Amino acid sequence: MDRDEEVIEGRAFIGEELLQTPVAITVRKGIIRKIQEIPPRKLPWITPALFNAHTHIADGVAMDIPLTGPLEDIVTPPSGLKHRILEQTPGEDLVRGMRATISAMEAAGIRGFADFREGGIPGVRALSKAASGLSCHPVILGREGGELVAHGAGISSARDVPGLEAVVAEVRKAGKMLAIHAGERDPGDVDAALTFAPDLLVHCTHATREQLRGISDEGIPIAVCPRSNWIFGVTDSARRPPLREMIDLGCRILIGTDNCMAVQPDLWREMSFISTVYGLDPATIFRAAVSGSALTGDPYFIREGLPANFLVIDPAPTNLWLSRDPLKTLVTRAGSSNIVKKVISS
Repeated sequence: MDRDEEVIEGRAFIGEELLQTPVAITVRKGIIRKIQEIPPRKLPWITPALFNAHTHIADGVAMDIPLTGPLEDIVTPPSGLKHRILEQTPGEDLVRGMRATISAMEAAGIRGFADFREGGIPGVRALSKAASGLSCHPVILGREGGELVAHGAGISSARDVPGLEAVVAEVRKAGKMLAIHAGERDPGDVDAALTFAPDLLVHCTHATREQLRGISDEGIPIAVCPRSNWIFGVTDSARRPPLREMIDLGCRILIGTDNCMAVQPDLWREMSFISTVYGLDPATIFRAAVSGSALTGDPYFIREGLPANFLVIDPAPTNLWLSRDPLKTLVTRAGSSNIVKKVISS
């Protein structure tokens, strides 16, 4: 066997359909070269690596600080609580904190994440420094002047940013990505966000059916962050965010965890919460925890010809071997402790 070649056997979840098949996966120089069916027997599970579609990981420096008052007083720029804390945190402390959070995501099988990064150009560079040498890579969406040195712009809300038209024009001219928070506390900023034809919408917690139909028609993915929505008090119901309605209308759902000050960026916990509160089927939930990887240009789904970005999960040492539905078990019970191997392209 070529020294750059590896063969991994397991019960794999193949393609976007997550079809469960016993296979031998041949990886050569970081690419999935062959997926060959093998006889069924007791095997570990092979799943796509995860992608956290919306984070603010720098907020971890304010982890579990008491949160009081309305959402806008906590997170709205330029003087929200989180922004004041970020401004007061020394640069090296910020980098060290972000690196610790990225390392925690890496340990949980999260291969990449899309982060809204405050602090202009220095803020973008700080996140790049924090991620250096790790296998969990950020898609950086800059703010406050950092948009053009990042992968694009991460807009707090179409109603929060003075001169947004000029920012969007610069981003589009540079061929960069545009992501916008919309509909987090009410539907009032969704239509304005849609006028900019964003590449990604975040939250849409209170988007109307008509707005969701427009989002679906435009093919704009929505990164939903239900635990954050509950913690920040913008929902207390399984009707918000309207996940079932989004799916019924054909919206493409991604899963994020939002502010690290309040929510651990652990997609296993997020998937379990969504399953419990919103009752979506396991395949829909797990697919949403991987689909954000399309933002990188190379989705993490297990297919021949794609870069190898998958996890080997061994149910045998725990009670997970009792599972009658491995996909449901992954969504509701699995976690970082069940990962025995990560096969990650460089």
